[in-house]
Formats: sequence, structure tokens, C-alpha cells
Amino acid sequence: MPQPFVHLHLHTEYSLVDGTLRIRDLVARAKKLGMPAIAVTDQANLFALVKFYQAAEKAGIKPIAGADVLLRAPDDPDHVSRLVLLCQDRRGYLNLCELLSLGYTEGQHHGVPHLRRDWIDERAEGLIALCGAREGDIGQALLAGHPNRARQLAESWSGTFPGRFYIEIQRTGREQEESYEAGALSLAADCGLPVVATNDVRFLDRGDFKAHEARVCIHDGRQLSDKRREVRYSEEQYLKSGEEMAELFSDLPEAVENSYHLAARCNLELQFGTYFLPDFPTPDGMTIADLLRHDAEKGLLARFEVTPPCPEHPETVYRERLEHELGVIEQMGFPGYFLIVADFIAWAKRNDIPVGPGRGSGAGSLVAYALGITDLDPLAHDLLFERFLNPERISMPDFDVDFCMEKRDHVIDYVARTYGRDHVSQIITYGSMKAKAVVRDVGRVLGHGYGFVDSIAKLIPMTLGMTLDKALEEEPQLKQRYDDEEDTRAVIDLARSLEGIRRNAGKHAGGVVIGPSKLTDFTPLFCEPGGGSVVTQFDMKDVEKVGLVKFDFLGLRTLTIIDWALKTINQERAAGGEEPIVLEKLPLDDPETFKLLQACKTTAVFQLESRGMKQLIRKLVPDSFDEIVALVALFRPGPLDSGMVDAYVEVKHGRQAAQYPHP
Repeated sequence: MPQPFVHLHLHTEYSLVDGTLRIRDLVARAKKLGMPAIAVTDQANLFALVKFYQAAEKAGIKPIAGADVLLRAPDDPDHVSRLVLLCQDRRGYLNLCELLSLGYTEGQHHGVPHLRRDWIDERAEGLIALCGAREGDIGQALLAGHPNRARQLAESWSGTFPGRFYIEIQRTGREQEESYEAGALSLAADCGLPVVATNDVRFLDRGDFKAHEARVCIHDGRQLSDKRREVRYSEEQYLKSGEEMAELFSDLPEAVENSYHLAARCNLELQFGTYFLPDFPTPDGMTIADLLRHDAEKGLLARFEVTPPCPEHPETVYRERLEHELGVIEQMGFPGYFLIVADFIAWAKRNDIPVGPGRGSGAGSLVAYALGITDLDPLAHDLLFERFLNPERISMPDFDVDFCMEKRDHVIDYVARTYGRDHVSQIITYGSMKAKAVVRDVGRVLGHGYGFVDSIAKLIPMTLGMTLDKALEEEPQLKQRYDDEEDTRAVIDLARSLEGIRRNAGKHAGGVVIGPSKLTDFTPLFCEPGGGSVVTQFDMKDVEKVGLVKFDFLGLRTLTIIDWALKTINQERAAGGEEPIVLEKLPLDDPETFKLLQACKTTAVFQLESRGMKQLIRKLVPDSFDEIVALVALFRPGPLDSGMVDAYVEVKHGRQAAQYPHP
């Protein structure tokens, strides 16, 4: 029977500053050890929460959400202490989201987010606090020989967290732990506070200590052999079993039992799979579905005035298709999504910001065409609406909207002004240690010279998705050096243990979320030092899981260049008394344009400019717009690897008969 112990202080790879625990490995080990629950308390963030929560629940383990936060003393900005906050319920989660967001937007010092005591006092409801052991303010006061100050702090914290404040005890073999423990136990007894054992976990197994230290050195820019380097961790900070913790604290069994009782108090339930759209204003007496129908029908008539229905389809076919699409959009609950996208695209066009004509599956929607979201008639090109929205496959609609690179931020700013700045944010991405980069990082922390490390890194192929294991299989010279050279083997082995670990946070190229209320009701926020460029702490997949809807605002240099060219040409035409060129009225069958295309003069033409694409153009010799469509569709890993591309080229030139899989 496993001991009733629960780890309540633990950093994963998502702490970014330390921690090498991968979520999948953590949950698998916790399940193997028979742990009823486990907490993830990454430093100053909830980056991993959704992934951890879902993985733990799937494994039958209770997930406990929390964070390890740093506090700055108001009178001394350089004096920092630690506190662990755990979510007891939904209110605690919302408060933690707000606190972590404040740490990034208002509390950064030397690039590190810190909380203020008054922020915590105002948002303590629903949170349980651990004192941070020797690194907490109580621990620091005890170690500095100030027992009265420690007592004042303990009483103050237990007032902020009545019945929810614990004195944390650790036995990881680090400096001053024993001195701290003696004072902390005495203080807990005097103040009637419960004590709880934690292992301040940073890695999975004892043997992972060296890899963890290398990870810390990579973050800190130090070398492993540097004698002046502060060693803050010990090899005891692995994921110990309940039995190991019970044995370690055999003289203090209540500290182990309290971890279990504390875990029983944490009952945060996160809801997934429900989408929350911001409210779109509608005229009195009109529902959002009514408004969408009105705007779509009016927009289709306006389209017909400029571009009549295509000859193959009478107007009745367009109306039937529009009616069908509106029915599906209403049934799936997405009228607001279409109206929001149509609104910011219309604003961009009114404000001289070039917008792309639409791409991806969204171009298959006649409603989108009618609303001005796309500029491509889906019936004229036989495009299917079901690829974009299908009631049998419930997923969020997702328009990829291209804006001029130089003015895209103006559109995001318009959305923020319209829905409220605290309702709108861009989305985080996490960089990871890729094969080449991790070899260079590891070589540096091991103290090897640049030339030696570079010679190893250059042997790793520049292929998408390359890993060190694949590189050893595919590159004989690398394998030979690995087998023959001890230093090379040491670098690669250590690099393999860190490969894929999260190393930094960035910003998604175009993803923006718009919430129906302030974003901290759904996700904490993150930003770089300086407080600008706020992003969600959950990545693209996780923001959608918690119910936020993603909108893609993509910046496209090609649109900027087209805009410059068009304005320059029309200025010259105006000077010569000629009519201006209207982009939308340019023919799609201009022979001179196809001559340029066939000559591979496609540099700076979106999706047609790469070397591989130019080789395909040379083989195909496209002479119709449909063949440009085929080019872009074929130039992808699947078709390229299947032989489909060569077959298409051969059929086009009449050297092979077309074979259709279906009549």
C-alpha cells in the first residue's frame, strides 16, 4: 500500500529557469508510484496547467494547480523571498491568474516577475499557501537570527490565509535546511500552524541531476565547472515515492500526512470544450443570427453588382447555398464569429490597410464571400463549405486573415479598443531545445571551445523535425565520432537528455484571442520585461481548450509590396490621365503574367518563391489559374513524397493518361 504522500512543490520543464520534468513522464511515474494526486507549481507561471491537468485526469490522478512565486520586499527591491500558492477552487484559480498576470505586467525587476504582498492580501481567497521553506520570508528571518520577525510574518500570513497557511519542511541535503527546520518546527508549534513535507522536485530520477544542472547553466549562461557558480540544487530533488518520503520524515509523520490532507482540500475543476465568444453589438430587436443573415443577404447582392454569378450557377443556386451555410453556422453557434471577423476586415479596408483575398478552407464559405471576409467566389471555383465548417466534426471556424505586414498591428489595436484591452491578447509559444541548438548549448556549459562544438553541430542535418537520434542514424561521420571520441559522446549524450525541453517563451506569429470578459478569467498573462506585448500564458491549443476563440491576424510582406506597387502605378496613370488599376478587376488569364510565371520570375511572390517551388513550376509550365492552385496544393510533404506531383506533371503534358479513383 503506497504511503499517503502528495508532492506539492514541483517544477516541470515549463518553469524555463529550472526543472527538466516532462509532463508525460511526470504523470506516468506518478501513476506507477500509485500517487493519488500531484501538484505542478512552476515558477511564476501556469504554462503547463492544461496539458498537466488533462494528462493527470486521464491517468486517474488528481491534478493540483499552483505556482511558486517570488515576492519583493517593498523597502528593498533586491530582497526576494519565495511562496508556494495552490488553488483550492475556482475562485483561487482566478485569483492566481490575476496575481501571475500582475507579476509580469507590473512586477518585473531585472526581467523576473515578482508579486507584492498587498496584491496577495487582496486576492488570497481560494488559495492555500506554503511558506517556501528556507527561501520564504519566514525561513530567511529564522536563518538571519530574527525569531520575533519570523513569528510576526507567520501570524501575518496565517491572517491572510486563515486555516490555509502551512510551514514547509524540506530535507534535500542543501545548506541551512537543518537550521531552518529546527526554528520552523518550533515556530509552527508556538503559532499552532500545520507543517507539510515537500521535496522541491526538479527532475524525475536521481541520475537526472547532471542534466538538470546543465539546464540551469544554459539558462544562467554559466559553465558546469565554474567554481564560483552558486549550486542551488541537490541530487535529492527527484520525484521520490511515498515510501521514500515517509522514511525520510519517519520522525515527523504528520508532515507527510498533511501533504495528503492538504491535497484533499484542493478541488479545482476546469471545464474544456465550451467556446466563449465576445458579444457583438446588434440593433434592438435583432438577434445575432438575424444580423448575420441580414448582412450576408445584403452583401451577396452587393457582390452581384460588381461580379455577376458565374455562368455555370444561376442566382438561385447561390441563394440555396447561402441558406444552407447560414443554417449550419446558426446550428453550430458561430454567427458572432463571422460578424467579428467581418467587422475588423471591413475596418481595415476602410482605413487603407491591405487585406488578403482569403486562403485555406475559409475560402469555401459563400457567407464569408458575401460578408467581405474573403474575395473569392467559392461556387466559381467549386470550393466546399464542409471543409471549413461541418456539424459532424465540431471544431472552431478558423479564418487565416492576411494583413499588410506594416499595418497589421493597427488592426489588432482596433480590436483591443473595440472589445477592451483586458479582453484581447496575442498568444504565447514555447521555444524548445532543438538538436543543433542543444548541442551548442551543452558544449558551451561543458566548457568546450567553439570550434569543437561547431564541428559536431554542423554534422547534424538541416532537416525539419531532425533529432539527435535521427542524426546519428543518417550521418555516418557523426556516428563515427560518437563511437570514437569520448568528448563528442559526452556532449551528445547530455544533449539528448535535454533535447526538446522548453527553454523560452515567445509570441505566436498571428494568433489573437478575444474574450467575452477579462482574459484572466480564462488564462494568466505573460509579457516580456517592460510590460509591452502581452500574451496569454496558455499556448494556441490550450487557449481553445479553456474556451477562448483564436483569430489569425497574419502579417504578409507580399500585401505590403502589392500596395506600394499599386499606389506607385496609379499615381503615374493619374498623371497621364489614365484610369486607375483596380486589383480585384485584373484578369486571371493574362498571357504576359503566365510568361513571367513560366520563366520562374516568382521571387517575392507568396508561396511561389522557394527554390523547390521554382523547380516544380519549371516542370509543370502552368498556363491557367487552376494550375497555380494545383501548384500550391501539391507542394507539400504528403503529395511530394507520394509520387502524386510527378503524375500530375506527366498528365498535364499528355505523357500519361489521367486515372481517376472515382467516376
